[in-house]
This record gives sequence, C-alpha cells and structure tokens, in this order.
Amino acid sequence: MVGEPKKRVWRLNLAALVTAWLAVVPFAAQGQAPSMDKLPRFASLRSDEVNLRVGPGENYPIAWIFKRKDMPVEIVEQFQNWRRVTDWQGDKGWILDRMVTAKRSVIIDGAVRELHRQPDAASPVIARAEPGVIAKLLELQGPWCRIEAGGYKGWMRRTEVWGVFAEETLP
Repeated sequence: MVGEPKKRVWRLNLAALVTAWLAVVPFAAQGQAPSMDKLPRFASLRSDEVNLRVGPGENYPIAWIFKRKDMPVEIVEQFQNWRRVTDWQGDKGWILDRMVTAKRSVIIDGAVRELHRQPDAASPVIARAEPGVIAKLLELQGPWCRIEAGGYKGWMRRTEVWGVFAEETLP
C-alpha cells in the first residue's frame, strides 16, 4: 500500500520522541535539572562522610572521602545533581548536590589566627584559632569576617580564612 511507509516513519518518530521525553522527565521531576545558581560559590558539607568522585556519577570511582561536616567547599561546576568542588587544600572532584548546604562556614588558613572583639586590628583579642578549625560564617564587613567557633564569636580578616571571596557580600 502507498500509505504504509508513511505510517511506519511516523511511528518511528513518535517512538523516538517518547524515548527522548522519558529520558528528560525523571530529571525534571526529581529537581535534577542543571542549576542556574551563580558559579563559583561557596557552600558547606552536610555530612561527616562525603564521597569525592573523579566524575559526575556514582559509576565514577571515589577519589577521596571528606570526613568533616560543615567544611567549606567552593562549587566551580554543576552537572545535573552533581557539583564539582574544590576544598581548602586544592583537592577537586564531584559530589552529590544533596551533600552540600548553602549554610556558610570558613576554615582557618595558614597559622594561628587572632579573633578580635571588633573588626579592627587594634580591638582586643578574644581568642586564637588553630589552622584547620572550621568556623560558622556570621557576617562580612569590608576586609573582615564575623565568625563563631568553639563558643567564641569575633572578627577575623578575610585573608586569614578560606571560604569567602575578597569582594563578597552576604544577603
């Protein structure tokens, strides 16, 4: 019959369309479409154990396991529900988006750092923090960060912590 080849072509195109639709719908339904959030940005680890993979998927090998909840990471790339991150020591890899939170923290960098009562180097020192200490980020004011760690709240220079950008402001 003359009409038969057209029906077959139409059925094949319909099948291809349905297959393509089924491949896209699960990601959209699960909220896994690529995020349009600003990059790069800082976030914190949600758990005490987070797998850092060499690629964006569970089929990629684990390169490292982060063992510090609230550790800051810099998100530099996104692919579906995966985030490519860099840690404070320069390690890079991919983690699931559900393993990071927008809650902000910083990590003391370099040497023992002084925590000041006010955002001023002449202000009294209320505590000292060792390198590697994770602190909650509370506020940014010029070159200073207001942080909380070990029950102490105070001010430290941005250059003394890792987890904030030089000109960043907080909402």
